[in-house]
Amino acid sequence: MSDTLDCAASPAVEGAAPEVKITVRDLDFYYGDFHALTGISCDIKARSVTAFIGPSGCGKSTFLRCLNRMNDLIPGTRVDGTVLLDGQDIYGPGVDPVDLRRRVGMIFQQPNPFPMSIYDNVAYGPRLHGVKKKSELDDIVRDSLERANLWKEVKDILDRGGLTLSGGQQQRLCIARVLAVQPDVLLMDEPCSAIDPTSVQKIEDLMAELKSSVTIIIVTHNMQQAARTSDETAFFLQERSGEPAVLVEFGRTADIFTSPKDKRTEDYITGRFG
Repeated sequence: MSDTLDCAASPAVEGAAPEVKITVRDLDFYYGDFHALTGISCDIKARSVTAFIGPSGCGKSTFLRCLNRMNDLIPGTRVDGTVLLDGQDIYGPGVDPVDLRRRVGMIFQQPNPFPMSIYDNVAYGPRLHGVKKKSELDDIVRDSLERANLWKEVKDILDRGGLTLSGGQQQRLCIARVLAVQPDVLLMDEPCSAIDPTSVQKIEDLMAELKSSVTIIIVTHNMQQAARTSDETAFFLQERSGEPAVLVEFGRTADIFTSPKDKRTEDYITGRFG
């Protein structure tokens, strides 16, 4: 195994089925002695939006963080099973978690701009990866802010602190910061729960635009948002307190919301619990 993952996506073929970007097989996750997730298996398609839904505390965010090894930062955690990114085991020997997290970026529930200018927020990652030339950084900052649908709003105030922006703008700034290092996958952990409705619409529109080039996975408690934005949906459930959560059902969003195969999925989507 090399020190970095070769995650270059193959070009899409018109009419062909989307290739699988992430393959998960028999994943179990533990917080110390607590068995949080068990038997998780799924295939996440490239250049699509996949939504993780389920009640609070059912392991959605925990599983999301398994996909870029963010849980490694929590002492005492353990993963069993296999997670492949473009066919390569992200938990394999020699894999650099920092490089992995560049390729599989994360957007958190609360916007978290760095305490620096808008420009420096976006340029931060490229600088870390060796980009020094001002003209090249300028191009990256503009391109990333344009992709995040924020450029027009901030192009004249790039030297202003990122923390001075509104909540919705801060979240799009964080997305631009991740896009600046050219990730293959974007993990979004309830990215709209702490922002206003107008900004929610902008984030959802942004996901629709980005999915042509980036694989997006979103955790959401909003059933309407999952139905609007995602191509596929995974329903997680912890049936009894103290037991590990399971992946109950995974499939096309239209099928999950109109003709779920599992009665537990139907009960959750129709509001009988959760």
